[in-house]
This record gives sequence, C-alpha cells and structure tokens, in this order.
Amino acid sequence: MYNNRIMKKTTIGIIGCGYWGPNYVRIFNELPEAQVRCCCDLEERNLHKIRELYQGLELIKDYKALARDPGLDAVVITTPLKTHFEIAKLFLECGKHVLVEKPFTSNSREAEKLAAIAGKKGLTLMVGHVYEYNAAVQKLKEMVDKKELGSLYCCSAERVGLGPIRKQANALWDLATHDISIALYLLGQYPLKVTAVGEHYLQNGINDLVFISLTFPSRVIYNIYVSWIAPEKVRKTTLVGSRAMAVFNDVEKAESLKVYERKFDRNLLDSTPEYSDHQLIVSIGDTYIPKIAQNEPLKEQARHFLQCVREHTRPLSDAGDGIRVIKVLESAERSLKSKRTLRCQ
Repeated sequence: MYNNRIMKKTTIGIIGCGYWGPNYVRIFNELPEAQVRCCCDLEERNLHKIRELYQGLELIKDYKALARDPGLDAVVITTPLKTHFEIAKLFLECGKHVLVEKPFTSNSREAEKLAAIAGKKGLTLMVGHVYEYNAAVQKLKEMVDKKELGSLYCCSAERVGLGPIRKQANALWDLATHDISIALYLLGQYPLKVTAVGEHYLQNGINDLVFISLTFPSRVIYNIYVSWIAPEKVRKTTLVGSRAMAVFNDVEKAESLKVYERKFDRNLLDSTPEYSDHQLIVSIGDTYIPKIAQNEPLKEQARHFLQCVREHTRPLSDAGDGIRVIKVLESAERSLKSKRTLRCQ
C-alpha cells in the first residue's frame, strides 16, 4: 500500500464539462491520489455549473493554455468526437498523459498517430472504454477464459432507449462503441467480418438504429442492436455456451449478472427421432447470481489511469484497444453504406 500522506498527487485537467465531464470532476475529486487542477469548456454555462459545485478550481475556455501549464500532469478529454485528435495530439506533444473518452478518434489513422506520439514520448494514453472496468463484465471475462460456459456459440447485445438523440454521431458510433469494446474484451479476438444495417428516421443521414453482426475466428456470432428510438431502456448482453449461458443486465444493478446452467447432449440429439424427446437432449440446471463486488466502473477506470501514470504501466483500455474498436466501427460503417458483408480491416 502506498502512503497517501507522502504520495505526490497526479494533477488533472478536465477538457469538456458538458454532459460527461462533470462526472470525471467528481470522480477525480474523490480519489486521494488525484487533484483536479482546472476545468475547460467553451460554454460559460457549463463552467458555471462546475463553479457552483466545486471551489478553488481554475475555469477557462481555452484548452491550449492548459497545455503550457508545467504543473499539470494529465488531462481527460470529453469533448465532441471530431475534436479528440487535435486536443489529444497537443497535450501528448506537450508531455501530458491523456485519457480520451470513447470513441477514441474519428478514424483509425488519427488513432494510430496518437498512439505513435504517446509511445515515442513514453506517456500514458488511455481510452474510456468504461465497461472493461465493470465488475460484472470482468467476471464474465473470467468465466469465458476459464471455459465455465463451455465453448461459446453466440452472443448478443442490446443497447436501446428513448434518446438521447445525437446530432454529431449516429447510433453506431455513439452506442455500439460500448458493445464492440465489450465483445473484443470478452473474446480476446478480432472479428473476421461484419454486417451492418440501419436506418435514419429523425435526422437525414444519421442512423437512429443499427444492427451489427460480427463473426469471430472462433465461429462465435456476436450480434449488436443499438437504437435511441426505443420505448424502454435496455442494456443487456447474452452469452450462449455449450455448458451454460450468462446474461449481463446493466439496468438491473443489484442482479446485473445471471448464469443459467443449460447444456445439450449432442449424442442423444443424434440418436432420437422423436420431437418430444428434446426434453432428454436439453439439460436445465440451476440459475444463480455470482457474487460480484459493487464498484463504480468510472471510478475504477479513473483509478486505473492514475496507477498507469504513476507506475508507467500499460492501461487495460490502451491506445491499441481504442484502435481496434475504431477499425471495427469503420468496417461497420462501410457495411452500412455498401449494404454488404465486409471483412473487418
């Protein structure tokens, strides 16, 4: 254990204080190993909200002034996607560690450039794939790695609700980023091909809903449905294996992960011709809720970022992770436009 009384605090600047930025201000203020030094936003009303909640923070509109601050160790970027590259590039070139909210960048070329700069300068560059720090998702990862579900057959994810409706990104980039990062994290593989279909109803050219199907080298089919024009909020991921099945439901916080002991006797399947004999083929056991530590994923992500900065270690959701997710998003976007199944680039 480190001693909080003698440990140098990592000084943090928050760039973008609209929708998500204030959550980072709160989180880093709660961590003894960090000190929020400054908040930056173009909108005065956003800075006013921060001013009402937190005393003693420097509030500015020009993020470039932060880059010249010798007392600043790291920044968190929660601005619109199209600005991520230029802001992150500036701070990396000025020797600051960077945590960028998802999606990492607008395209994989930008992401690769940022990764190269961070690598050359020996800086921590991390992407905010917050579900990789969710205790239930981490438990699922453990179960997959230990083959507790048997051989994985297929997976599905649903992330839908009534809004919020974005104007600068479609549902693929806004919502499916989470589920693609979860898929790559759980399976530890990169998909071979992608099929994506979607439609726009509220805004011309901006898809309100998208269906994505990813095919992995292990023959796992991973289907993702995202939409912001659905009547109910759903955040659910289902894994179907040869020995058991699991459902992660992020809306049901108290029982976010359930495991169903369900398996098939393939020998009986080949030996019986009767339809009614399916009851012999399918074995239904217990349904149970694994014990999972209650954590706040965003706080775990922030704590991990600070640890990586302090110990010079590679983040779980590093630049490479961000690049892979962006490349899948790009492939899905091309599939949407071409209406064809494509290989993931």
